[in-house]
Amino acid sequence: MKKHITSWQRSVLICILTVVIVSCAALPINEMPSKNFSHRVKFLVMHFTAIDYQKSIHALVDEGGLSAHYLIPESNDPSYPKDSLEILKLVDENKRAWHAGNSVWQGRSELNDSSIGIEIVNVPECHFDKEAKTTSEHGENRLCVFPDYDSKQIELLIALSKQILARNPDISPTKVVGHSDIAPSRKNDPGPRFPWFELYQAGIGAWYENTTFESYWQRFNQYQPNIGLVQSALRAYGYNVLETGIRDEQTSNVISAFQMHFLPWQVTGKADSKTAAAVFALLDKYFAKKAKKLMARYIDEQVTESTEPKAVKHGQVDQVFPMQERSTRQLVNDRERFKAYQGRGEIQINSQGAEQADIYVNGQKLNITQPFAPEERYQYSLKRRTKDGTNTLRVENILPEGSELKVTIPSPTLIDTSTSQQNRFARVDALIQQDIHDGFPGAVLLVIKDGEIIKRSAYGDARKYADGGELLPEPQKMRVDTLFDIASNTKMFATNLALMKLASAGKLDVNAPIQHYMPDYRGGGRETRLVRDLLTHTAGYAPQVRFFTPENTAGKSLYSQDSQRTDQLLLNRVPFAMGRNVKAVYSDTDYMLLGMLVERITGMGLDAYVEQQIYQPLGLSNTLFNPLLKGRAKGEFAATEIQGNSRGGRVTFDNMREYVLQGEVHDEKAFYSLGGVAGHAGLFSTVDDLAVLGQLLLNGGGYGKNQIFDEAVLQQFIKPEERDDSYGLGWRRAGRGQSKWHFGPYASAQAYGHTGWTGTVSVIDPKYDLAIFLLTNARHSKVQEDESGHVEFAGKTFETGKYGSVVSLVYEAVLNGK
Repeated sequence: MKKHITSWQRSVLICILTVVIVSCAALPINEMPSKNFSHRVKFLVMHFTAIDYQKSIHALVDEGGLSAHYLIPESNDPSYPKDSLEILKLVDENKRAWHAGNSVWQGRSELNDSSIGIEIVNVPECHFDKEAKTTSEHGENRLCVFPDYDSKQIELLIALSKQILARNPDISPTKVVGHSDIAPSRKNDPGPRFPWFELYQAGIGAWYENTTFESYWQRFNQYQPNIGLVQSALRAYGYNVLETGIRDEQTSNVISAFQMHFLPWQVTGKADSKTAAAVFALLDKYFAKKAKKLMARYIDEQVTESTEPKAVKHGQVDQVFPMQERSTRQLVNDRERFKAYQGRGEIQINSQGAEQADIYVNGQKLNITQPFAPEERYQYSLKRRTKDGTNTLRVENILPEGSELKVTIPSPTLIDTSTSQQNRFARVDALIQQDIHDGFPGAVLLVIKDGEIIKRSAYGDARKYADGGELLPEPQKMRVDTLFDIASNTKMFATNLALMKLASAGKLDVNAPIQHYMPDYRGGGRETRLVRDLLTHTAGYAPQVRFFTPENTAGKSLYSQDSQRTDQLLLNRVPFAMGRNVKAVYSDTDYMLLGMLVERITGMGLDAYVEQQIYQPLGLSNTLFNPLLKGRAKGEFAATEIQGNSRGGRVTFDNMREYVLQGEVHDEKAFYSLGGVAGHAGLFSTVDDLAVLGQLLLNGGGYGKNQIFDEAVLQQFIKPEERDDSYGLGWRRAGRGQSKWHFGPYASAQAYGHTGWTGTVSVIDPKYDLAIFLLTNARHSKVQEDESGHVEFAGKTFETGKYGSVVSLVYEAVLNGK
């Protein structure tokens, strides 16, 4: 039966034939090669698998995993099924393999698009610290043991790499990299045992010339490049690192990756002179213009540091005339200002070849015997010339020409006029004595005004209770020379004074990273914290860590009753409670670290430094740490808590004291965890010694012939913080009245000071040339508990124990002139 083709079938047949005819015909295409092109592949990336062959196959071949272009097995791998090694090609070189992930090199990102990846079976053994808060592969919290690479593997790798480089001419030596080079925050493969130098010798990848490396190293040993320059050099070579000017976590990761590649014998994450030299030697070889530009910057950034120690000043004025540094404004030269009080002061003159000179104080010429004898020292009273406050000094007409005169004017020292001004403070006495009558333990009050001690009185008892908590039949009376545990006033009168002295000597920059002075302070964002952050309590630490007991909120791993262990915990284990500069949170941890910083800079214990370098030159023998270990007797001290640190038997922990604390620092962290010497607590003192330190501050850093710190540094420390003018650098400030509980309502906006948990308060008010020191033993009282369970020492319920009322009455007595 003959079949007929329908019209629909005919149409389909015509379409099919048309497609066949067209597809078979050659298109009219002629090749005309452009010179403007490049190859897709720019980089060759080396990896280790970190797992054995079979697991690598599962991870790199099975659907849903990662991939690479090639896999090279390892000899003696039990999971490898063959007798001899062979290279496995997993992805065609023209296709995109998933091996690099989030990655950057030489400004290009997402390197999967432009790279060939080779995975090499190699299994390191890595562990994280159980208490680690971060999982950085280059961090101190990670321990890795890296095995050597199989020599047969490396032979295959070299042969394969040479072929890849031949097929992909855009892969220059600096574009043969490791996974850790292109992703340093995530990866550490192929590790420090990878034979980069062996590959370089075979013509694969980059390396520096040893002579160039040595030349840069010698130079950088003379003057270490700053961290910002090293960051820029690493970025110029290819690493994705931002110049921040501090050794932050990104920088440590990049430096670790660089060292694993080019300095595998020292992977520290630190930008030392060898690391900087290696970076610059590579730039010198492969990017000469960049090296030249960065070296020009290195030269510009060098600061010639004087090898001469800073001259010690022996007074507020300690100046050679004519002055060596002279202004073009003639009437600026050979003039100084100094602080004095009316009817007080002296001037010392040393002739250095001068026979005569005209010396003016407050515009009045001094009538002094001339001619001067050569190299003689003269001393004259200024009591007929001085006035309260700022005085002027001018030296002219020094003869013969070319001779010099050294002039010294000591800072004011205190005089005691308190016995003549007792009635002036009748209301203050009445308040404190009434509190004593009602059960407050005791206090000592001292007030300084215009260089005079105008109030110096003791009240009540230094110790009322026996070790069992019973009242003593004969209480130990308070004396004006009783020593007190000044608690957090330690922060100011030990740690801050030390920091101010070091800053004046050029040994401390408060705007530098903490890590600059303590290199082992690192991890978890510590690299970004500045010394200033600790001083302003904005580093992000919680108020405290109770190291002395395992029952602390930070965890049992932060338990320590050993000072060395506590130091280590402070350096890299104490967690941040919030970000840097989020808000100010008063924290003992800040000052523990600052105390350690003083020790690192000076090479001395905090106690030894302040006692030998600050207190002893000022003649202060009653200001010290750990006094009972230094020959002092308990009876010299005001007692604090009655039942040790037990809060009336409500608290317990290992080794806890349960006797009356007297001559031992109360603060648990300082006593149990830091051996009695800490930046936040532990200092003992008397009102007389504190009075000298108060006058030192009012004088701008000098007392008598001793200049402890510069006035400019003092102003840096006490000036108000921008975000909160109730704080300076460590110092609390009266500001705009935010701290009336401390400074009262009359303090000037310039007033500064601190308080101490044991019951101590200090106020320094430059506007009124006034200082107030109220030392109490408010905690030497019974512990009370209200219906809500709130625990409070009875001594803190009295006005004397609350500071502000006594301070207010002192201001009234001073300002009202009665």
